[in-house]
Amino acid sequence: MTGLRDREPDENEPALLRAIRAVGDLLGAEGESVGIVVVGGAAMMLGGLVTRVTEDVDIIAAALPWRGRAPRRIAPPDALPASLLRAISRVARDFNLPERWMNAEVGAQWTSGLPPGFEKRVQWLRFGSLTLGIAGRRDLIFLKLDAAVDSEGPQSVNYQDLLALHPDERELTAAARWVKTQDTSGEFARMLEEVLRHVNWDQEEPR
Repeated sequence: MTGLRDREPDENEPALLRAIRAVGDLLGAEGESVGIVVVGGAAMMLGGLVTRVTEDVDIIAAALPWRGRAPRRIAPPDALPASLLRAISRVARDFNLPERWMNAEVGAQWTSGLPPGFEKRVQWLRFGSLTLGIAGRRDLIFLKLDAAVDSEGPQSVNYQDLLALHPDERELTAAARWVKTQDTSGEFARMLEEVLRHVNWDQEEPR
C-alpha cells in the first residue's frame, strides 16, 4: 500500500468530492475515524484518470487507519460502521444525492476474489476523519473489463471507463486471464472475446 496524504479542499472540486469531505467532517464531529477502499468511477476520478461526473462511490473494502498512517490491511466491507452509515445518509440529504450514493454492494467481489496484489497498489487519501483508499490503475482495468463483460459489453459505461484507462496489450492479457476465473461459462467467454475485440478496434482508431 502507498503512503497516506491529505486531500486538501479545492473551491473548484466536483460535488462528489465535497460530499466525501462532508462524510469525513461528520465522522470527525462524532470522534470517529473510518477507512474504506473504493473502486469504479469514483476511484478513477479521485486518481485523475477520468473527468466524467459520477454520483456513486463503490466501497470494495474496509480498513482501519493506523496512528495517522496508511492502513496496514483491508477486509471485506461486510458491516460498515454505524457512524459511517449515518454520515452517508446525512450527506445524501444535504447534497440531494441518491440514498445509496455510497455503498458496499461491490464488496461481493471478495467472494470470487480480488485481482492479485490488489492490496499493495491501493493509494490512500485522507478527508478529515475518513481515510479513503483508491484502487490502483491495474486493478481498475481488471475490474472494469469484468464489469464490461458482465453488463452490456461495448455499450456500457464500464466499457467506456475501460477505454479511458488506456490498457496496453500486456495489461489486457493479464486482465482477461483473471476475468476468466470469475465466470467459466461459455457465454461469458464469448462476451469477453467480443469486448476485447472492441477494445483493440477502438484503441487503434485515431483519438
